[in-house]
Amino acid sequence: MSSRSTLVIVLALILLTIISFSHGQLQLGFYSSTCPDVEDIVTSVVRDAILSDPTVAAALLRMHYHDCFVHGCDASVLIEGPRAERGALNHAGLRGFDVIERAKSELEEECPGVVSCADIVALAARDSIVMSDGPSYEVPTGRRDGRRSNMSDADNMPELRDSVDVLRAKFAEKGLSETDLVLLSAAHTIGTTACFFMERRLYDFAPDSNSDPSISPDFLPELESQCPRGGDVNARLPLDRGSEWSFDDGILRNIRGGFAVLESDAKLYLDESTQSIIDSYFGFFSSIFGPFFESDFTDSIVRMGQIGVKTGSHEGEIRQVCSAFN
Repeated sequence: MSSRSTLVIVLALILLTIISFSHGQLQLGFYSSTCPDVEDIVTSVVRDAILSDPTVAAALLRMHYHDCFVHGCDASVLIEGPRAERGALNHAGLRGFDVIERAKSELEEECPGVVSCADIVALAARDSIVMSDGPSYEVPTGRRDGRRSNMSDADNMPELRDSVDVLRAKFAEKGLSETDLVLLSAAHTIGTTACFFMERRLYDFAPDSNSDPSISPDFLPELESQCPRGGDVNARLPLDRGSEWSFDDGILRNIRGGFAVLESDAKLYLDESTQSIIDSYFGFFSSIFGPFFESDFTDSIVRMGQIGVKTGSHEGEIRQVCSAFN
């Protein structure tokens, strides 16, 4: 066999390896030829929504997380119906569905039957972070929409009262590390929560303690004034004290100082391993040598956005509207 023939065979094998590796995977610029304006259209819709209501940013970011943790990032949470996943207790308070539907409608006019709702959710989450003064990052696309959405499928979502060990296991089940657990929890840097989720932590935490002892004594009166016993359970308070509209590392600073609002966030600083991860972002040389919160967060959310994705031509579908199967 000549050296030229050998070279051709080697190059062919390399090409086949690349093709097999890329098959069924998400790609940057997946829509570059089929719908080149997809990101501009989603960004425009998300920007208009956030300018009208700044709280939409956190809602869209939360939607991406909730979608990916149930059956993967396949837009299953967008389906409407009496037993659909959207109605699960663990998805309580999810909103922003109209923003995704509006973007889908515009995309169907521009390039019908091309862009999945699952990709719109992932892009909208990125745009929400950017519009909250957070980091930008490239979103690999090519997801297809799932054909299943059932309320019971959300039963194993991470919950506020889960221990760190349970949270760690739930993240590991999705292929995410405990560093991902800390960083994705830091998405609470924007948004609010309802007093409903604070009642136990403030007034009925343990038999020998009315309130969670991990709450800073300087913070407890503030929380009690925002969510008084017997008060309006639907009243809302910021998740990130002092920085609720900006995507930054303030949430980790608050967790370190006992100013975490959510029980699950506070627990991250009570566990030796996750505490060390949080502390690593505030070391003496961390601002120079790292780790760096923003770049690590974007790495984590890109990883999350690849959980259980449906790709290729044989999985899922491209919905005509995001709230209903084709």
